[in-house]
Amino acid sequence: MSSGAPKVVSGVRGRLRSSLDAKSERIVLGELAAADVRVDGARPSDLLVHDPAFYTRLLRDGALGFGEAYMDGQWDCEALDELAVRLIKSNLAQRYRTSWGTVIHALRARLVNLQSPLRAFQVGERHYDIGNDLYQAMLDRRLAYTCAYWTDAETLDAAQEAKLDLVCRKAELQPGMKVLDLGCGWGCFAKYAAEKCGVEVTGLTVSKAQIELGQTLCEGLPVELRLEDYRQATGTYDAVVSIGIMEHVGNKNYRTYMQVADRCLKQNGVAVVHTIGANLESKDFDAWYDKYIFPNGVVPSLSQLTRAAEGLFVIEDVHNIGPHYDRTLMAWHENFERAWPTLRDKYGDRFYRMWRFYLLTAAASFRARYQQLFQIVMTKEGRSQPSCRLA
Repeated sequence: MSSGAPKVVSGVRGRLRSSLDAKSERIVLGELAAADVRVDGARPSDLLVHDPAFYTRLLRDGALGFGEAYMDGQWDCEALDELAVRLIKSNLAQRYRTSWGTVIHALRARLVNLQSPLRAFQVGERHYDIGNDLYQAMLDRRLAYTCAYWTDAETLDAAQEAKLDLVCRKAELQPGMKVLDLGCGWGCFAKYAAEKCGVEVTGLTVSKAQIELGQTLCEGLPVELRLEDYRQATGTYDAVVSIGIMEHVGNKNYRTYMQVADRCLKQNGVAVVHTIGANLESKDFDAWYDKYIFPNGVVPSLSQLTRAAEGLFVIEDVHNIGPHYDRTLMAWHENFERAWPTLRDKYGDRFYRMWRFYLLTAAASFRARYQQLFQIVMTKEGRSQPSCRLA
């Protein structure tokens, strides 16, 4: 008799699980229908569910479970970016941001400085150091890992050069100037500014892999790349530029960033901040992105940044080029898909699904206008107004 008990218990658990999944399915199907998303439908943006446990996982774990279920192959979607647009525009994505796991994550972000100097290098180790071969395959030839500027460009290479040129013009760079590049990546801006504007650039990054390759790419130019947190910056410069670091600074440190920029910028200098921006102020990040893509990341709102700059800088110009990031991310995704056969053996199929989810849902967030891309030009009080976009 006892030998059969485990099978009975197992059968009961199976029936309970099946009943729970069926109940969860009814709830999720109703919510998806309200967002004009069908399950097992014929449209490219429809969900194809392979495992009924997906529904319970989604209700239990929210956005984190949604992404992890995709990574685990529980569901698929041909046009994942368009699916994400529908979920964002219907506010369903925001509804699934809340779960016990995400609540704990949010509390942690409020209580702890997740971007402290001791934690600053974690994003370098877990994201930017995963493999230069991946980024070289995915990005443009200069390795610009930020939003491109497509106004007069048809290719990714041209659009990224247009973005670099735009930043140089906003910073009013002239030959002989000294420039501080906070969050320099592989040195794409430093190299471009040194080549095209004749300036001397000091770049800081928290990624060992970026330093290793970036120093090679910038060889022979007046460029120095350092493995340092932005808070370690020293010296005084004619311009302070950051292209894509503010998303790693965190709400507890926005004022510190502005103080560093103020400390390092000459009285008549120009500071330019290029950053993803949130429509609403937040102190934490999407739980899936925090766990798998950008640990300790958080997207600032414009009000958080302008508040942090008060008393230090005059805000001269705010330029929103957010829609350009959708096209940039789709170009990265196209390059990634094309290169995947050469990357697959090293990274594996689960990484492929993770990276595809990252690129396409990120593109959707800009397409749905949930996120923006701000270029902010700042000067110290008393300086004449720079030309910004008026030239």
